[in-house]
Amino acid sequence: MKKLEAFNATAAILSLAASMVAAPVFAQVTSNYPTKAIRVFIGFAPGGPADIAGRVVAPKLSEALGQAVVIENRGGAGGTIGMELVVKAAPDGYTLGLGSSGNLVVAPHLYPKAGYNVQKDVVTVSQLATTAYAVAVNPSVPAKNIKELIKLALSKKDLLSYGSSGAGASSHVAAELFSVATGAQMVHVPYKGTGPALTAVVAGEIDLMFADLIPALPHAKNNRLRLLAAIGSKRAAAAPELPTIAEAGVKMQPMEGRYGIIAPPGTSREIVAKLHAAIVTVLKNPEIQQRFAQIGFEIVGDTPEQFSAVLKTEGDAIGAVIRKAGIKPDA
Repeated sequence: MKKLEAFNATAAILSLAASMVAAPVFAQVTSNYPTKAIRVFIGFAPGGPADIAGRVVAPKLSEALGQAVVIENRGGAGGTIGMELVVKAAPDGYTLGLGSSGNLVVAPHLYPKAGYNVQKDVVTVSQLATTAYAVAVNPSVPAKNIKELIKLALSKKDLLSYGSSGAGASSHVAAELFSVATGAQMVHVPYKGTGPALTAVVAGEIDLMFADLIPALPHAKNNRLRLLAAIGSKRAAAAPELPTIAEAGVKMQPMEGRYGIIAPPGTSREIVAKLHAAIVTVLKNPEIQQRFAQIGFEIVGDTPEQFSAVLKTEGDAIGAVIRKAGIKPDA
């Protein structure tokens, strides 16, 4: 018994000594971070908004951190493939992700085998920017505002048609949020991308779309589309004359395109704080602000806690709508 007690005491002393040695070493590693290149996985193909946001920010972020920041595109399955690479990576700050509404808010509810839970498996760092969505109708639709559109949809049940960039895409989910909030029932027509869907609205093949604002604006300025409202939480900087969906009298979950930096689960607060500080510095750079404004991004730069709270609020609301509407992703 005495030998066992002596052994346990010795083990406890060695454990304490090890932790006392490890703590300064960890602190030193963290304080020196980063000491090598950082990979940022984007779960979508090159050329999309997430990719553009990443490639605009990466060079300045590299300057702020003193190490290369390398963008790697790993598209597929609604952005979940790239996201899985992040959540399964070592939590050392050298593998990050640039997530979007697509793979942080929508995809986890569309793909049961996505392999990650945003609230448990994702460490948020900061949102980089948001993009706006708007209700865009063909000029032949006799609705000059949202109230008139709702009245028209209610009187023509399942006769109005709306397009999306694909089943389960943000443009599809936004329309379903609207339908749940207003009772308007419309026919969904999925297309292979935002461009073809917008073209269909302009051509009068379909009546409307809950569209990305920036590609819709040129058509609106040429009177090929009529914009009725922005569906974000505030008026869009690119079209400040548009009322928000709430201002138009609809109580629905606001929806915006979101793009932000995330890290693997277990990433230390110290590393997250250093990354967050560098991102905020980058977003204050006039060159970055000008570039983002040109492409229709609105800069955010919020805290990790704020970013996480936004994802939870939107995820809960959108998940409920996806389940209620029985939305399934394109095969």
